[in-house]
Amino acid sequence: MATSVLEDVEALPADFRLMANYPNPFNAQTAIVYQVPEATRVELSIFNLMGQQVSTLVDAVQPPAAYQMFWDGTDASGTAVGSGVYLYRMRAGGFQQTRSLLLLK
Repeated sequence: MATSVLEDVEALPADFRLMANYPNPFNAQTAIVYQVPEATRVELSIFNLMGQQVSTLVDAVQPPAAYQMFWDGTDASGTAVGSGVYLYRMRAGGFQQTRSLLLLK
């Protein structure tokens, strides 16, 4: 899974932001968009409702930009996970935010 920089953003982000994924609910894949206003280590991870980490989508230092990442409903080993509610969490610098998403098969 690759992270892409959103080219159509006119200016650098002013603050950290984790947007709602789309589509939600989803079947094949969902897009997660986030913003980083300064170069920092970004961690974007998926968790089940028991708090167990399912997958790490991003764990890298990223320059300031708006990014888009896709999750295809698989765990860290590439195995499809079951239908249900999952959480995605972004941590970067002192920022942390968690949102939920719904996978339907």
